Amino acid sequence: MNTINWGIIGAGDVAEVKSGPAFNKVANSKLVAVMRRNTAKAEDFAKRHNVPFWYDSVDDLLKNPEINAVYIATPPNTHLAIAKKCLAKNKLIYLEKPIALNYKEALELEKIVNDSHKIVVAHYRRKLPAFVKVKELLEANAIGKVQCAQINIFQAKENKIIAQTEDQWRLNPAVSGGGYFNDIAPHQIDLLLNYFGEIESFHGFATANEVHNVHDLVNGIIRFKSGVQFQGIWNFNANENETKDECKIYGENGTITFSFYGEKVYLNNNGKEEVFTFKNPENIQHPMITSAVAYFLGKEQNPCVLQNGVTVMQVIDGFIN
Repeated sequence: MNTINWGIIGAGDVAEVKSGPAFNKVANSKLVAVMRRNTAKAEDFAKRHNVPFWYDSVDDLLKNPEINAVYIATPPNTHLAIAKKCLAKNKLIYLEKPIALNYKEALELEKIVNDSHKIVVAHYRRKLPAFVKVKELLEANAIGKVQCAQINIFQAKENKIIAQTEDQWRLNPAVSGGGYFNDIAPHQIDLLLNYFGEIESFHGFATANEVHNVHDLVNGIIRFKSGVQFQGIWNFNANENETKDECKIYGENGTITFSFYGEKVYLNNNGKEEVFTFKNPENIQHPMITSAVAYFLGKEQNPCVLQNGVTVMQVIDGFIN
């Protein structure tokens, strides 16, 4: 295998800019086909992005002999069924987060994956420059021994950090699994795993929104095997004047502070502050897709293994149930 030929299943809003164009920008990678249930929309996406084939059926896309890798970018309630079909066809998989509707489905997916299968979870923030810098600072012992970390996400009902869609499927738990928390928290919890390693224990509390029946206030705590403790609050019904998006890591010699949607990292070492500024790529998943292609071609390790996605789902379900 010299080239990864992609088919996108779910060529919607996320694939439009965040990921789709990147498949043609990575060396030894080509976007061959896209699929949406709406044929006209699939054709429109394909023609605008110079994609040769378009389909309105997963099965029809998987019959295309050119395709050896699939990007599953549909809502979470379809991930398990589609992944099963792709695995049966021995396709390489780049799987959007959250990897399944819930932890039970994540375990079911993990159970059917064997050593011959290759799956990369699209926790793409692992590869963005700001978050890579945070990991480098931690590994360089820039704030001494890490003691604890804290996340505060406060967003108003009409927030600016989560993509809005016509049907607002993210607020339908039968489709998303649990609202805005389930949509964005996988990235944040995965970064914690990337920074601090395996989890020893966790616990959480959640309050459901009476209108949409999804949890819009979540409070979670984690103890990592490394000894690092974590506490996070996600509030999607906050006052417009109190919005916040911050992660702060505390060490014996200082702090590292950053936003999940910004491009700056603040290092405070014994009162001396340093600011690192970065520029995210036009297609924000480009770096992760680059690593996924390299992994599929046998040139790199898996940038985010399926087990990471399973652990993330376990924590999310533990926080809200």
